[in-house]
Amino acid sequence: MVFLLQSNAVVEEPADKVALGKLLFFDPILSSNRKLSCASCHKPELAFADTFIVSPGVKGRKGNRNTPTAMNVLLQKNFFWDGRAGSLEEQALAPVENPLEMNLPIATALHRLKSNKKYRVYFNKIFGSEPTKENLAQAIAAFERSLETSNSPFDEWKFSGNEMAISEAAKRGFVLFNGKGKCIQCHFGADLTANEFRNIGLFNAKDWNDSGRALVTKKEEDIGRFKTPGLRNVAITAPYMHNGRLKTLAEVIRFYNDPGKIIPDAINRDSILRTTLGLTPYEQNDLEAFLQSLTDKQFYLLKK
Repeated sequence: MVFLLQSNAVVEEPADKVALGKLLFFDPILSSNRKLSCASCHKPELAFADTFIVSPGVKGRKGNRNTPTAMNVLLQKNFFWDGRAGSLEEQALAPVENPLEMNLPIATALHRLKSNKKYRVYFNKIFGSEPTKENLAQAIAAFERSLETSNSPFDEWKFSGNEMAISEAAKRGFVLFNGKGKCIQCHFGADLTANEFRNIGLFNAKDWNDSGRALVTKKEEDIGRFKTPGLRNVAITAPYMHNGRLKTLAEVIRFYNDPGKIIPDAINRDSILRTTLGLTPYEQNDLEAFLQSLTDKQFYLLKK
């Protein structure tokens, strides 16, 4: 489901960690100015991503990286583009403390929650204790784990055998995805990600100068490597890449088709992408049609 919460909605008492995490995810109480929530940057109607190149934090402050989707994270092992968080619990609190995002020390966040009569009741009912750093993280992470999708037209075609669920172009695109396009070498499994870090040629130490994974590991071989994102609902999570500099799926496909044309001086580009793919314009359109078919049906309903 998509979890939409209106500001004037009647909030029911949460019955479990997931429901409490949902409440916290949408509550601006966790930002220093009480104006931003997790959902300010992870918008439900956009598959819990954002349309900004870089989402604005408190007072309009901006970091350097695009907001990734918070959906379909159940099977992931590392979080953030550079993988600096090893669990969803660790990931859940990082934006709260980040001065460029919600800018609120955890100690202050806990004080606010403890001072809030409703939250005191909720935490005691669900965790048997007052709000703590640990159970706050557990609640938000539990909600994020619930945001799984598996009801796309592609799923209906591939796993239910409905030949009418996707177009012939999308079917051809699926063949390209698994073959000539080489996409399957990095994007496979239930959520179409290998949970790896790859250098796809987005680092040249000049105008493309985010070192990515190397900032965490301090290893030279990790320079320019970023987490391989899952592809479910990818059609509605533009813009793309860690820096949001590719605006459309068509641009992304053109980049992969010939990375050297976009960034000719990339450093340590992965061997998979050191030669052009040779996709024709028609094949690129087919590949895009396949990626479009990975959009969960709930998002089609939202547009109506």
